[in-house]
Amino acid sequence: MTSIDLNADLGEGMGTDDDLLQIVSSASIACGGHAGDAPTIRHILKVCKARGVRAGAHPGYADPKRFGRFRVVMPLDQLLGQIRSQLFLVRFIADEVGVPLAYVKLHGALANQTAEELAFAVGIFATIQAMDPHVAVLALDNSQQVRAAKAVGMPLIREAYADRAYSPDGLLVPRGQPGAVLHDTEMMIERCLRLAKDGEIVATDGSVFKSTARSICLHGDTPGAVDLARDIRDALESDGITIAADAPELPV
Repeated sequence: MTSIDLNADLGEGMGTDDDLLQIVSSASIACGGHAGDAPTIRHILKVCKARGVRAGAHPGYADPKRFGRFRVVMPLDQLLGQIRSQLFLVRFIADEVGVPLAYVKLHGALANQTAEELAFAVGIFATIQAMDPHVAVLALDNSQQVRAAKAVGMPLIREAYADRAYSPDGLLVPRGQPGAVLHDTEMMIERCLRLAKDGEIVATDGSVFKSTARSICLHGDTPGAVDLARDIRDALESDGITIAADAPELPV
């Protein structure tokens, strides 16, 4: 039976967390960088525990005014310190609540930069692995994130996006470009079904590339996020596809 994971970025102040946690199978929790605070993290983790949703950390540039979506030039040690602080916070609360943190997913500009720059991604992932050698990384498939995760020996969950346009090289179209964010519900449902069943994604130029992603991101800050997530889940399940957080690929 075919299965696929649905993940959502939560704890970002959008007011949709509880509703999305009834739909998704994985929750990427903002941990005080671009968004998020201790009470929100604790609440989401408690709901994850009650509903059996896989929990992950969602660190990014500590730049809440710009929601972590702009690259910030700083010494690498300073950036790594920001990431460590965010992971310490969410892990401390997760231990209190009794929920294992299964993965780390980078946010926004930090995610895009690691998707493009292998050496940068290796440095970030090695730091995360040093904190927890068993934690997986939720990584954009076909990107340098996947190569970096393999290089440092991290468990890997490959991810694709329901609501973002793709370039022919398999990377996301930058948000500043027209059409970078999709709004056509039927188009997004068709993408998710094609990915789940055939392992294919259509790029902006009409070309098709292969993807082995088994987790689909549903952005919590997209207008109508809850209805969209519900429609996508309903369409997948109606086609016989199970929504489940499968185990990550283990390092070789």
